[in-house]
Amino acid sequence: MDIQKLQRAVIDALEDVKAQDIKVFNTTHLTSLFDRVVIASATSNRQTRALASSVADSGRALDLSGITIEGEDTGEWVVVDLGDVVVHIMQPAIRQYYNLEEIWGGKPVRVKLLPESTRAAPVPSDSAYDDADN
Repeated sequence: MDIQKLQRAVIDALEDVKAQDIKVFNTTHLTSLFDRVVIASATSNRQTRALASSVADSGRALDLSGITIEGEDTGEWVVVDLGDVVVHIMQPAIRQYYNLEEIWGGKPVRVKLLPESTRAAPVPSDSAYDDADN
């Protein structure tokens, strides 16, 4: 699976359910287990679960196997493992406390995100995005 395509699918899935403060980090220099870490915030337990479900569904649509989801029981911090991409969906207080950006944030990946005001709008075609890889 092309990492750019998977990364874009994850971002689109998060934006579809109005995730906040989405950050993408290149982790190839830190670990061989995965290539990207995506961190996003949600405003409630229900939204963290919905975001995780959206990301997992997006992975299944790309025929990924072995997708795992952890943390749905509490909904404060849900992790979706898509193999090459690991997605952390957290409520703001949990995100601030654990500060994963400090651990994984050495190489942020520049991606174009939809403006907050249009997150619920249909997602444009892939050509409208700049998926520059660092």
